[in-house]
Amino acid sequence: MRIAYLECFSGISGDMFLGALLDCGIPAELFTRTVEALGVEARLEISRVQRSGISAVKLDVMIAGEKELPREEFLQKNDMVEKHEHHNHEHGHEHKHHDDHSHEHSHSAHDHGHEHDPDGHGHSHSQHRGLKEIRQIINQAAISASAKQRAINIFEALGAAEAKIHNTDIEKIRFHEVGAIDAIVDITCAAVGAEALGVDEIICSPLNVGGGMVKCAHGTFPIPAPATLELLKNAPVYSGEIQKELVTPTGAAIVNVLASRFTSFPRMKTEQIGYGAGTRDFKDFPNVLRITVGESISENKVLAPEETITILEANVDDMTPQVFGYVMERVLQEGALDVFATAVQMKKNRPAMLLTVLCYPEDAQRLTQLMFAETTTIGVRTRQEQRTRLARRHLSITTKWGEVRMKLANLNGSISNYAPEYEDCRLIAEQQHVPLKTVIQEAMKVYLERETSERKNG
Repeated sequence: MRIAYLECFSGISGDMFLGALLDCGIPAELFTRTVEALGVEARLEISRVQRSGISAVKLDVMIAGEKELPREEFLQKNDMVEKHEHHNHEHGHEHKHHDDHSHEHSHSAHDHGHEHDPDGHGHSHSQHRGLKEIRQIINQAAISASAKQRAINIFEALGAAEAKIHNTDIEKIRFHEVGAIDAIVDITCAAVGAEALGVDEIICSPLNVGGGMVKCAHGTFPIPAPATLELLKNAPVYSGEIQKELVTPTGAAIVNVLASRFTSFPRMKTEQIGYGAGTRDFKDFPNVLRITVGESISENKVLAPEETITILEANVDDMTPQVFGYVMERVLQEGALDVFATAVQMKKNRPAMLLTVLCYPEDAQRLTQLMFAETTTIGVRTRQEQRTRLARRHLSITTKWGEVRMKLANLNGSISNYAPEYEDCRLIAEQQHVPLKTVIQEAMKVYLERETSERKNG
């Protein structure tokens, strides 16, 4: 099984995670296209830096020409600007509104300034975004449905942590305008990059959260900050020699959603190693996140991993085919693992369709509500089942017409099935005016030639 291991000996933040992904071989163009697809006013600046002698990739999200700052530096700058503007206001000068003054970061880590604002009113000089608006921005982006759902899940984890701390509803949590843009970029690119990594599982080490005190929007708190600690429930954490904030709420949310478990370095055959740099350069301490990718090694091989899924079923005998097709598309967009329809004969000899939805247990209630809302059924059956599935990953190949992702299924580390992604082939067929079956055949040919060449070269 292909795995990725996150070593958080110097914490984790969104930019460190993205930098490590880039150093592992994820193309920078993928993140650039993701930012463009989001339609936000931001750009990425990527560089290679040294952190205590370790070469690492540094990624900065540039908003209005400015990079993120460590939390303390940002708040100090913000306080100075506020005092200056207040002074001008008292002397009859124009009080200008600057969105970037509400932009709160930290790093080693950068905190994206999510502020509790239950009345929907922020400071007079800042704009805010709620989760509803952020979901809309992510959902309209031209990225995969699974990446959208992961990005939204990460944002909702952030919102849920803040909501619990402030004893309010998650939908009342507001994100500062500029901070929200930075978080949207980091989190969406993290979801897209994790998917492009092509691993079956992301595993995390114990996390060094740092130490000392940190100034937040609501005052000075011990490290880890309240939202960070809430997000790291059930995760192993510790404080080392660095008395600075090392894990940000965004970094904690990424781990909360993407990491399946926490352990020491797993048994694995290493293939790729990537280092993502934090903003600060500590003396004699590498401020980096390391990601190691490779095949896991198990002493007791099993056929394939098992997991629990939920089956939702409904009989429908009074709905038009057009609506039925729409419902099937909707449940997939909303996170269903699979959906299919089966022709059945119901009582009174009525021809009907059996709608079957496969999903993870945590998504069952939401998808059940969708089925009631979008179909004419008055009952949905639910049951739990165990499924055994082969580990899967993607590999990009280059055909004469463009890139096609090959979906590879692994059984105990060996490829047992492979096939080109239908959507990639369909898009090429439409754009290049080539028969779809020809594109599929060409993709298979290129993949097999590549595999043969790699075997010959060892």
